[in-house]
Amino acid sequence: MVIMFIFGYLLQRGVLNWIVRGGEIAGVIVTFGLLMIIQNGLQQYFSADDQRLMIGWEGTSIKLTSGVFIGWLPLTIFLMAVVVIAGLQLFLSRTRMGRAFRAVSDDQEAARMMGINNRHIWGTALGVAFMIAAIGGVMFGINTSFSPTLGNRNLIFAFEAVIIGGMGSIWGTLLGGVVLGLAQTLGGQVFGGRWDIFCGHIVFLLILALKPQGLLAKTVQA
Repeated sequence: MVIMFIFGYLLQRGVLNWIVRGGEIAGVIVTFGLLMIIQNGLQQYFSADDQRLMIGWEGTSIKLTSGVFIGWLPLTIFLMAVVVIAGLQLFLSRTRMGRAFRAVSDDQEAARMMGINNRHIWGTALGVAFMIAAIGGVMFGINTSFSPTLGNRNLIFAFEAVIIGGMGSIWGTLLGGVVLGLAQTLGGQVFGGRWDIFCGHIVFLLILALKPQGLLAKTVQA
């Protein structure tokens, strides 16, 4: 987590800060290039073979009834997600740095005039994001196998979870992930394993059509 925070901060300060004024297209191009570099570097060093992190109790579970079990690992991942999101919410709402995050997000120029170093805030924000991504990556690596090229598919799931929960809502992202995960799991059990991802996409499209602002979207007053 510490290494990823430092990497995210240096990446923002050393590379991404220089393209902020170039607009969204420049950011997409540069980060896409970084994606290619990181993926090929991982394949060169670790190979393209699937890997997995083992901790020894991946298959253990809690017996609720004769036919209902809850795996220790999925339960641990869910509880860790709740703790991380609660900590992030407290950080953004109760700390000086968190208030600076929100100020820069709302109005960069006004924040700069109040003495906030926008570039430092951007770097710290990306560092925090990388730190949280490290937690998710380790949990994902324990839960299932992974490879250097798996990020693109999971990026789609992350995008769908954010949209389902509602843009700007931290707890909505957790809810969106739960809804998407249940849709994939139940879809795979009812229609077969090949239909799990498709069922998740269908639920995403239904929510997007019926409630495009998301399930827990923040209301904005004009």
